[in-house]
Amino acid sequence: MKRMLLMGPPGSGKGTQAERISSQLGIVAISTGDIFRENVRSRTKLGTEAKQYIDRGDFVPDSITNNMVCDRLAQVDVADGFLLDGYPRTVTQAQFLDHVLADKGQQLDCVLQLTADSEELVTRLLKRATVDGRTDDTEKVIRRRLDLYQHETEAVVWHYEELGLLTRVNGTGPVEEITRLILPA
Repeated sequence: MKRMLLMGPPGSGKGTQAERISSQLGIVAISTGDIFRENVRSRTKLGTEAKQYIDRGDFVPDSITNNMVCDRLAQVDVADGFLLDGYPRTVTQAQFLDHVLADKGQQLDCVLQLTADSEELVTRLLKRATVDGRTDDTEKVIRRRLDLYQHETEAVVWHYEELGLLTRVNGTGPVEEITRLILPA
C-alpha cells in the first residue's frame, strides 16, 4: 500500500507527475485543485466559498479544505493507497492529515517535493492560463500564489523532512526524465 504526498509550488508539474505516478503504482491521485474546480463548476456552497479565495490567489481556509480531504480519504477507492496533490499546504493541515491517518492506523509512506525556478513557474502558468482558459492564472495571482507557497507551504516541507519522509526532485526538464527520478526502474 502506498500513501504519498506530492508537493511543489504552483506550476511545478505536480498534476502531470501525479497522473504518471498514480498510474504506475496503481493508486488514486487526489488533487485538491480538481476538487475545488469541480465544486466551483457545480456551484456548490463549498465551490462558491472557495471561488472567492481562488480568484484572489489565496488558499482556501483549512476548515473547508480539511473537511473535503477527510471526506475524500474515506472513500473506497483509496483503500489501496493514494497520492495527494496540493494538500497539505499548511502545517495545521499536515497535522490534521497525520491525525486522520493515525486514527485509521495509517501513516504516509513518502512525501515528494518538486522544485523549480520561480520565473520558470510564472512562464509555465501564464502559458497554461492561455491554453486552458483559466481565469485564476493572471500574473499577479500567480506571483501571489508563489509567495504564499514560499511563506506557508515551505513549513510543511520542513515538517515532513523532520519526520524523514521528504524526497526533493528537480521539476525542470522533460516529463519522462522527472518521472524516472521519482520512480526509478
